[in-house]
Amino acid sequence: MDLKESCGSEGSHESSSLHPSSWQAFSHTSTLHGLRFIFPYGRPTPRRLLWAAALLACLGLLAMESAERLAYFLSYPHVTSVDAVMSSSLVFPAVTVCNLNAYRFSRLSRNDLYHAGELLALLDVHLRIPEPQLAEPHVLAFLTDKANFTAYRPKSFSMREFTERVGHDLKEMMLYCRYQGQECSHKDFKIVSLLIVSLSLLRSGMGHICCYCSAVESLTQKALSVKC
Repeated sequence: MDLKESCGSEGSHESSSLHPSSWQAFSHTSTLHGLRFIFPYGRPTPRRLLWAAALLACLGLLAMESAERLAYFLSYPHVTSVDAVMSSSLVFPAVTVCNLNAYRFSRLSRNDLYHAGELLALLDVHLRIPEPQLAEPHVLAFLTDKANFTAYRPKSFSMREFTERVGHDLKEMMLYCRYQGQECSHKDFKIVSLLIVSLSLLRSGMGHICCYCSAVESLTQKALSVKC
């Protein structure tokens, strides 16, 4: 009887030791590295203590680094409002405005169309209006009158003179000019002609230049970018 009881108690103890606890089951299904070695199946070992110390040390370092980064984020200087402050002295910027419509249609003469009509894509190689049915009535009337070269004797043609005369005038284009509290006008600009490029320059006390340019390339009819 005693032998049977002792055997029964030993069997029940072994079966209870083999049955995993809830922590052991959780640690073996968790993805946290090292947790399953802290709660292993079986008796505690020195390896379990080492893994527990390593895991606690890693968690402590993570908490310290997170707290330090959070404190740094909260102490970082930042600006939430912007105030506009007027300065008494400003450096005049260098500005370049290139007009794709370099020439004024209303200023074209018959001699201009004779020499530059094909260049401006207003006439074809035979000095005729290409596709007149697509032109607007007032444009067609103007071209029909100016492009009548019957018994016409062409005069000499200068691309420089053509650009200065037919190009846009700064006096007509400038609506308002003010710099460092003083009003300026087209008279404060200096006209400089470089080949077929018409430039309007404004020199300030700082030596900077503001320019307006209107130019086309002589063959390709593309806008010419001029840096000031």
